[in-house]
Amino acid sequence: MTGNPPQLVLPAGLVRAIAALPAKDQQRLDDTFTRLHAANGHLWDAEDRVRGQHLTVLQVADCKREIDQFNSERNALAERADEVLGSLAGAGGTDAPLHTETIASVVDRLSVLTLRIWHSEQAVARDELMRRRIPALQQQREELCVALDTLVADAVAGHRRLPAPARFKIYGRDEPSSAEVVPSRHLKQVIAFGGLSESGKSTSADYVRQACGAHRFKIGYLLRQSAHRHGLADPYMLSPRRQAELLLEELNRFAEAHVEAQLFTIESVHDDASIAQLKLLMGDRLQIVYLDASFELRVERSGTLPQAVAAKDEVKISRGAREVASIADHVIDNSGSVIDLRARLRRISSSWGPHQLRAMATYGLSLPAEVATATTDFTDAIRTNTAVWLAALTGSPTAGPWIACWSDIDLLVIADHAAAEQVASALGRYQSALEGTTTIGLTLATREELIARRLTPRLAFALYEIQHGQPVLHATPGLELPTISRKELAVAATHELPQVVLTMRRLRAGADATRMRQLYKHLVLACRLILREHGMWESGPDHILASASRLPGLPAFDVPSLTDVVSEWQDGGSDQAYKSVINAVDQLLTWYAAELAAA
Repeated sequence: MTGNPPQLVLPAGLVRAIAALPAKDQQRLDDTFTRLHAANGHLWDAEDRVRGQHLTVLQVADCKREIDQFNSERNALAERADEVLGSLAGAGGTDAPLHTETIASVVDRLSVLTLRIWHSEQAVARDELMRRRIPALQQQREELCVALDTLVADAVAGHRRLPAPARFKIYGRDEPSSAEVVPSRHLKQVIAFGGLSESGKSTSADYVRQACGAHRFKIGYLLRQSAHRHGLADPYMLSPRRQAELLLEELNRFAEAHVEAQLFTIESVHDDASIAQLKLLMGDRLQIVYLDASFELRVERSGTLPQAVAAKDEVKISRGAREVASIADHVIDNSGSVIDLRARLRRISSSWGPHQLRAMATYGLSLPAEVATATTDFTDAIRTNTAVWLAALTGSPTAGPWIACWSDIDLLVIADHAAAEQVASALGRYQSALEGTTTIGLTLATREELIARRLTPRLAFALYEIQHGQPVLHATPGLELPTISRKELAVAATHELPQVVLTMRRLRAGADATRMRQLYKHLVLACRLILREHGMWESGPDHILASASRLPGLPAFDVPSLTDVVSEWQDGGSDQAYKSVINAVDQLLTWYAAELAAA
C-alpha cells in the first residue's frame, strides 16, 4: 500500500452550517473531525493486523484491546462533535420528529466510507473485484453526503430533532505490535532503578546523570509518550510484554535522535513483570538495580510520617515492586555511606574490564642507562608483591626522547593499600639512585578507586594512554580497568584546566629565568587541555603550541622549538627563549580571561 488515506471532505451544506458557528466552535469541530478520521484510519489498520496468520495468542489479545481503544476514541470524538453540532438545531421543540442518529454519527460513517473507497482503490492491482465495487462505493458516498446535508438543513430549520449525543461506551485502551521490537544499535546501556519508597532511586539516577552523563527518564513518562504517539489512552492496560515493547520503542527513538548518548536511566520500576520482559528484549544492555533499605531508615529520609511511607509502599508492592529484587542484576543495600553507594553505581554504569596492555622492558623506552637501570630495579622490587597490579611510566619518558635535566619521571602504580609501604621503600631507593639526575613523582592508586572512577584528570589520561598502546612495566594478567573515552577526557580537561591556569599565573607573577622550565611545561599543559576541549588531540610540545596558536582569537605564539628552549635552559646564557615563553604565557592568560568574560 502506498501513500496516505485522503482527508475527510464534508458536504457543502454541513460546511455552510458550521461556518455560521462562532470561530471557537469551528476550530473545535475541525480538530475533532480530523482526529475522528485519523482514529478510523488507525482502527482499519489494527483490524487488518489482527487477521495476520503468524500472530501469537498474546498479540491477538493485544490487537483486540487496540481495536477497543480506537472504537472508544471514535465514540468520544463523535460525542464531542455532537456537543457543538447540537447548537445547530432550530426551534422545532419536541414536536419535530426524532432522527435515528446524530450528525457526528453520519460524519463517522462518511469517514469510514472514504477509507473504504481508498483501500479499494489501493487493492485494484491485485483484486479485479475491487475495481467493480468502486463505482458503487462512490455512489454510496454521494448519497450519504446528500442525506447528511438534508439532515443538517432539517435540524437547522427545526423540522427534525437530533438524539442525545452520549453513547455511554466502555472500552479498554491498549496497543499491540505485530513484529518484535529490538534495541537500536545506538541504545548502548540502560540502568533501571527499582525499590520501595525513599530507597534512593531518584538520588541514584541523578548521581549517574551528573557523574556519568546519563539521560534520565521516568518509566511513566516513556509509556505516556509512546501511548500518545500511538493514540493510546492507558498503556498500563497492556500486557507486560507490550509495555516493555513500548518502553523500548521510546528509548530507541531517543537514542536514534541522540546518537552521542551512551547511557540512559529509567526510574520507578514497580512492575516486575514488564521489567522482566524488557530484560528479555534488551539482554545485558539493561541492568536492573534494586535499592534496599529498612523501613525505619526510609521513613527518616523521607521527613514524613511512617503512615505516608507505608501507604506509598503498599501501592508499589501491589504492582510488584518488591519482586523486582528477585530479577535484578544488582541488589544494593542502600543503608550505608554515600561513598559506598556511588562506588557501586559507578561500577555498574561505567565500562570496564580486562585490557590488552602492552608490556615492555625498561630498556626498550630509550631511557639513559642509569635511569633504565634504576627503573628496572624499582619494577623488580614491587612486581613480586601480589598486591601490586600495575606499574607504568607516564608522561615525557614515553612521549618522546629523554632530555637530560629536563625530563621527569612520572610513575603510576596500581596496588592494594597493603602494598603501600613496600612501594614507598622501593621509591626511596629509586630516588636515591637518580638523585641529581631527574625528579620522580608517584601516583599510587587502588583498583577499587579506579573501578569506582575516583580519578583525577591526570590519572584518567594516564589510563587512557595505557589502554591505547602506551607500554607498561608490569601488569597482572586479567587486570580490570575502567575504560576511559575521549569524551571523558574532554570533560576532565574542563576540571583540570582552572588549576593549571592558577599555577601558571602564580609562576608568572614571580617569574625569572630559573622558572622557564616550569612555565614552559605549564604553558604546554594548559594548551593541551584547551585543545582537548576543542576536540583536538595533539601530542608533543611543538605540535601542541602550534595547534593552540590557531585557536580563534589567540595570537600566534612565537616560542622556539623544544630543542632550542632546552638548549638555552641548559646553557644558561641567552634569555631569548625565556622571554618568548613569558610572552606566550601572557598571551594565553589574557586570551583565557577574555574568553571567560565573554561568557
